[in-house]
Amino acid sequence: MAKTKTTFFCQNCGAQHAKWQGQCNACKEWNTLVEEVIDTKPEKTWKPASSAAPKRISKPQRINDIKIGKEIRIPTSNQEFNRVLGGGIVPGSITLLGGEPGVGKSTLLLQLSLSFSQKVLYVSGEESQQQIKMRAERIQNEESNCYILSETKTQLIFTQIEALEPEILIIDSIQTLHTDYVESSPGSVSQIRECTAELIKYAKETNVPIILIGHINKEGSIAGPKVLEHMVDTVLQFEGDKNYAYRILRAHKNRFGSTHELGIYEMQAGGLVEVSNPSDLLISKTDTHLSGTAIAATLEGMRPMMIEIQALVSSAVYGTPQRSATGYNLKRLNMVLAVLEKRAGFRLGAKDVFLNITGGISIDDPAIDLAVVAAILSSSEDVSISKDICFAAEVGLAGEIRPVTRVEQRVMEAEKLGFASILISKQSKLPRSDYKINVIRVAKIEDVVDTLF
Repeated sequence: MAKTKTTFFCQNCGAQHAKWQGQCNACKEWNTLVEEVIDTKPEKTWKPASSAAPKRISKPQRINDIKIGKEIRIPTSNQEFNRVLGGGIVPGSITLLGGEPGVGKSTLLLQLSLSFSQKVLYVSGEESQQQIKMRAERIQNEESNCYILSETKTQLIFTQIEALEPEILIIDSIQTLHTDYVESSPGSVSQIRECTAELIKYAKETNVPIILIGHINKEGSIAGPKVLEHMVDTVLQFEGDKNYAYRILRAHKNRFGSTHELGIYEMQAGGLVEVSNPSDLLISKTDTHLSGTAIAATLEGMRPMMIEIQALVSSAVYGTPQRSATGYNLKRLNMVLAVLEKRAGFRLGAKDVFLNITGGISIDDPAIDLAVVAAILSSSEDVSISKDICFAAEVGLAGEIRPVTRVEQRVMEAEKLGFASILISKQSKLPRSDYKINVIRVAKIEDVVDTLF
């Protein structure tokens, strides 16, 4: 009889410890170590049904002798999903999709499952077959080659897989699965690691791509990130505020493509709808000229788009002025206000400042700094900015207007959408000068004030 071995895992980051202690050495969280039993049986992973299958022996090859064939991908009908993955799903790959509860992870993968021409097995450990059928009828009523299985035990799942022989496998979610080879509860670090290892072995031996749904912890990252994210090939994050309709799909890790692309969706009654031109939706269509609004030319991944920034500056009712930002870094807002106070002479220290990026999305691009400055000054002076003007530049601590990356893409996007003028840094370099849009170069905040007001 094999000796039972126990160890302690951090339920927040997945770090392993030889003994219990109050604080995890890796993530510094308190009271997150849980003792888990590890079975030492030799056979732990999926085995093909045919024992006569030939074994492939890997031999070392000189790198110049290695031949590269044409890359084969499985394209989906979802162009935004293809964009993020780099052109489609790679056979034999493991993709992990994470996101907050209710953001639409299951809806997105069910839509993909129903649209594939290949045979798809959708394994759900959280919902019954009837519940999934009700959602599928709301999303799509056409015939589909998708099979639904409600099961959480990996041994039983692999039995159904060998009988069905699917071409694509979707697991919803990895935290609900459990295997007989580990004596711990579903969702524990050892169970997640063992179940994922079994699925990876199956994917690599059969060349069947697998998409996993993963839960996230309180910090917003995938539960057990050190365990899961290093094991899989691709890590996708599905982001969005449940109070807004827009969702963003990002790639945090991609062994087969770029991590700079992103997909944008809109949640509707019939499911998730692709947004091919986000600039058209994120900018309000009102003809009323209101103060405190400015348009920024930003880049999300490799995609340029225009966003609307709203600011409200008012006299502080209470003793301490309030600073609030939605979708923008609050510390950066305080820095911008300090620059306006010190370098440009605007007295904002005794005023409340509220900033909002419309659409419920969050932007980290420093190129929207100039639009933030313009919106704040517009609200403070109560002078509206023309809707035909947009901004793309960073603001430095000395009050200078700094250049940003890929400014040509921003200018061309503004030109395509019909803007009349764009304000950029005087130091920005453009490959040509024959743009239809009026490119205004500014060197400091005083130049922006003279141009707009």
